[in-house]
Amino acid sequence: MPTVGYILTALIAYLLGSIPTGFLVAKARGIDIRAMGSGNIGATNVFRILGKVAGVLVLLADAAKGCVAVLVVAPAFCGWFNAPSTPMARDWFGICAGTAAILGHNYTCWLKFKGGKGIATSAGVLAALVTVPLLIILGIWIMVFALTRYVSLASISAAFSLPFATWAVGKNWTLVLVTAALAVLAIYRHKANIRRLINGTENRIALKKAPVPNASRSTA
Repeated sequence: MPTVGYILTALIAYLLGSIPTGFLVAKARGIDIRAMGSGNIGATNVFRILGKVAGVLVLLADAAKGCVAVLVVAPAFCGWFNAPSTPMARDWFGICAGTAAILGHNYTCWLKFKGGKGIATSAGVLAALVTVPLLIILGIWIMVFALTRYVSLASISAAFSLPFATWAVGKNWTLVLVTAALAVLAIYRHKANIRRLINGTENRIALKKAPVPNASRSTA
């Protein structure tokens, strides 16, 4: 029965994570975000194309997907299929749900399995699983972004630091290894950004709102 619980947890969490928030917010404005800017459906591209309000909305919504997967979906199925619920079982159900939500965001079934980079959704998962390490890497993200204005470099630096921060605060080795795997996935999803950083062609984030393209020019 626990195996069925893990499968259902992963399925529901994946579907939750796969909700393409950035695509939907842009679509409501008559824009296909995949045809604008970097072509990514994540918060950074939405911020760049639609401005701060839309970018922050997508950021919070994407983070909420990961947080809800761990705090709501995982406990529900853990209690249902693994009674009595133990701390170890709760950790594993949370890891299962969080990982599935991130994969759902990165490879959404609604957009031919092409999604975002998973940074915001990962942050939501980490907020529920390893709060203190998240705060540490958030500080690293802010510092790198403030110095460079590269969102991608800040995200890569934070991801690289994650397993070390998890280890430093004394979390168990299961969570250290899981966060290391999530870090590898996040960095892998930034491979195009890494190439642009090396070539000197990566875009810095603009503090001024970019003009919204005419809806008639966007692709359906």
